[in-house]
Amino acid sequence: MSTISVAGEALAFEHAVSNIAVDGEGRIYALSTQLGLIRFTKHGQGYDQGPYGAPLPDLPICAAVPSGTPCSPTTFDTPPIPNDVVFDEDGFAYVTDSLQATIFRYAPGGGAPQIWFQSPLFEGGGFIPFGTNGIRLDPEREHVYVIVSTSAANPALGTIYRLPLVAAPTASDLTVFHQYLASEIPDQLAFGAQGELYVSLALTNQTSVLRADGTERTRISSAPGDDIPLDAPAGIAFDSRTKSLLIANHALLTGDASHFAVLQAATGDPGDPLEEPSLP
Repeated sequence: MSTISVAGEALAFEHAVSNIAVDGEGRIYALSTQLGLIRFTKHGQGYDQGPYGAPLPDLPICAAVPSGTPCSPTTFDTPPIPNDVVFDEDGFAYVTDSLQATIFRYAPGGGAPQIWFQSPLFEGGGFIPFGTNGIRLDPEREHVYVIVSTSAANPALGTIYRLPLVAAPTASDLTVFHQYLASEIPDQLAFGAQGELYVSLALTNQTSVLRADGTERTRISSAPGDDIPLDAPAGIAFDSRTKSLLIANHALLTGDASHFAVLQAATGDPGDPLEEPSLP
């Protein structure tokens, strides 16, 4: 195991690193709330850190600015929180902003993020007011699937939405793929090799498995007596070598440090490989 430390954050202020992606050259990209999308390049036994994408902008709410001004379609003015990132085959990076109801997009090579899609339906609510969360492309690379963990209108509702993978989707393109109705708080997602969608459920300590038509096939739960149970599972990814799912415990509510772990669940599914584009 090796450790990559992030440099350049102002540690006296709120700071965090969330999800990661990898390009075709093996470089690692990580989302930092302060630094934006940063890139790590292997050098000897370590990694060199460099900038890639600028931090997400703090958008004003749309009700407070003239029409045509970049803004957030939310009820309350909140700062950006970058959550998840995924590349498409052309090298665009799509980033969810959990508090500004927005999906941003970085062009190949990085730079300033641009608003790709946003909707009032992406605003979260309740005691964990995260809206836009996990994001992935389907195996056919025709659609973007995005989780909205809670809803401002109904905090118990979590929704997986689908959008076409095009340059500028419209509001009419947004469709519902699946909804969780009982405060399960869907968090992250990963596609299986045959198109099934695996979704971590933070408040029920499970992983939901959805068929290609959006219906739920089963749920993965801890077994009685497990040394480390599923505890607010968050990030998930497939290990193609073992045909298993790797699940990162968040331990969001228990705060139990002994549960901070990556767990493995046998699925018999190698998963759908993520895009690893060649980038400047």
